[in-house]
Amino acid sequence: MTPSSFRSWQFWLPHPLFSLFLALLWLLMVNDFSVAHALLGVALGVAIPFVTHAFWPEEAKIKRPLPLLRYLLVLLVDILRSNLVVALRILRPTRYLQPGFFVYPLALDDDFAITILASTISLTPGTVSIHHDAKARTLLVHALHLEDEAEAIATIRERYERPLEEIFR
Repeated sequence: MTPSSFRSWQFWLPHPLFSLFLALLWLLMVNDFSVAHALLGVALGVAIPFVTHAFWPEEAKIKRPLPLLRYLLVLLVDILRSNLVVALRILRPTRYLQPGFFVYPLALDDDFAITILASTISLTPGTVSIHHDAKARTLLVHALHLEDEAEAIATIRERYERPLEEIFR
């Protein structure tokens, strides 16, 4: 590192939006606004990204932002719908639940896109991505109610993976 890089604001504040988010999150968590809490929030907002910067992967390269908005809307609708379906299934007797595991074959090759896909699966109530096998290029997924494995795979591919390919390629 050169001496001029130590003077750069980007060295001390590598992720300014994340720093702001952390400071605001701190104020929300303590639920009390004071100068001391604000200063501590700013200090945490600067220190945490600074200390962890070396562990962050390179930034995601979103090629097409419009499909990203469409993806987020689909995800939001799916989360709402899945919440209702899971609530109804839980309220019924357990004989109506068919939990199961299935292996989802990945077409994605970008690590960040795979992380988004795995997170999406876990965010949607009733499914959890459990393990990513990088060599086999698969995700192990648990479903609260699994009637048809092929249908579950096709749904994930159409609703989530193909749009992610469009966003990141």
